[in-house]
Amino acid sequence: MQLHPHGKFDNHPHPYRHITALPLAAAMGAEIRGVDIAHVTDAQFAEIEHALFRHKMIYFCKQHIGHAEQHAFSRRFGTFAEDAYTEGVPGFREVQPLIKEADDRSAMVFGSGWHTDSPFLDEPPAITMLRSVETPPYGGDTMWANAALAWQMLDDNARNGLVGLKVHFSIRDVLASAQANAEQRDSPIGKLAATRELPELPEGLQKKVRGNTHPLVRTHARTGEKSLYIDPSYGIGIEGLGETESAALLKLLTNHLTQPAFTCRLRWQPGMVTLWDNRLCVHQAFNDYDGFRREMYRTTIAGEKPR
Repeated sequence: MQLHPHGKFDNHPHPYRHITALPLAAAMGAEIRGVDIAHVTDAQFAEIEHALFRHKMIYFCKQHIGHAEQHAFSRRFGTFAEDAYTEGVPGFREVQPLIKEADDRSAMVFGSGWHTDSPFLDEPPAITMLRSVETPPYGGDTMWANAALAWQMLDDNARNGLVGLKVHFSIRDVLASAQANAEQRDSPIGKLAATRELPELPEGLQKKVRGNTHPLVRTHARTGEKSLYIDPSYGIGIEGLGETESAALLKLLTNHLTQPAFTCRLRWQPGMVTLWDNRLCVHQAFNDYDGFRREMYRTTIAGEKPR
């Protein structure tokens, strides 16, 4: 029998004065109550940011806001990040539509597979916000895994062996999967799928295929917390290791990071707003709602070069 990790789980809520945090799972995640996102006070915002760093993912319910409110609330966390996939909605180019229509039978959806957002960029986004407008009656959940907890649960020998290694991140495999498994549509994945008709990839996409290398063990710029900075979607190798050795180590670490004990899972409802820290967790979306429409809007906040 395989025993679940134990002993270092600490997702209890801080005794905030201006918000209430209700933990979602033992490993990570919390619902934030007592907040109207359209009218957040400075005191509330300070506690929301603290809760985000503590719980890695936080979410709000019954927040029926529009693009302008999402844009304004996002901007309080910092400047907007470069978006690697979309051009935004009219009037708010930083608010990116993530919509899957009911008749889209693609085998791949945006966010498929465990990943941290756009690590192939030189400065990947620090924070992602996702707002739900229309959700399927069932399916379409999102899962997160706590990369900081996964790091803490490694033994000393493993941690010592990983410090100093760098991961090569690239959009290569995600692009290949989209070309093979998605319909050509006016959507982030649909646009990637359309590149299969091109004789040559645009230079901007070629740059994302070339990607970047970042530390496998990352230190959070604000809190100093360390985490495993890996994912199986964009991580294609480890600098200085051969292909076989890299693949084996990445698989081993991914299996450790994404084991059920380190995760939480959210069932979406209309009017939810979720934020997560890409420096401290990975996530994935499910493609299990064929025949139903799912309409979401994303914003991303600029991060620093991983250290």
